[in-house]
Amino acid sequence: MIGIIDYGRGNLRSVEKALLKLGYSAKVLESPDELMDTKGIILPGVGAFADAMAALEEKGWIEPLIRYACSGKPFLGICLGMQVLFEVGEEHGEHKGLGLLPGRVVRFPVGRKVPHMGWNTLHQEKPCRLLQGIPDEPFFYFVHSYYVLSEEQEILAGTSDYGVPFPALVGRDTVWGAQFHPEKSSPWGLKLLENFGKWVNEDATISGH
Repeated sequence: MIGIIDYGRGNLRSVEKALLKLGYSAKVLESPDELMDTKGIILPGVGAFADAMAALEEKGWIEPLIRYACSGKPFLGICLGMQVLFEVGEEHGEHKGLGLLPGRVVRFPVGRKVPHMGWNTLHQEKPCRLLQGIPDEPFFYFVHSYYVLSEEQEILAGTSDYGVPFPALVGRDTVWGAQFHPEKSSPWGLKLLENFGKWVNEDATISGH
């Protein structure tokens, strides 16, 4: 079962419906206690970095999510859910993130209209299981005013461009993030979620569950 984290800052039902449409078992999780029943999780997110981290802390999610990431089970952050995977966010001051990936989240440069909203292409920087069966330069749907800066190029699986190049798909080991909304990016977004679901199922089979 794929768990979708509910901390009051995500487009939960669209993600759930997309997974169910693909034939995967999915459930919105309202409590960290439910994590034990999952074989993979998705952390969606919309809004501001500071508000998201405050909501995660208030609802008791921060330490359980960090432990989950260290467990080796597949973990996917979407949009703001990707951004909070990083160390620091600069929206409305400097705020600590989950620290699961190296880097900081900064605002698009002055002169760029924000938010960056609509369809944009993704350039594949390296092969990864989430992009299997997806051609280079596919279109995905974005809505964001901030983007990730990271000196560790090895975490970059896909980039996009909005006056400046920015990470659009990142990850290492079992922790991954998409700046775009795959649940709104049919058909390639659904293909990415399908790949994530296959990964969860394969991981569960290997683990003997």
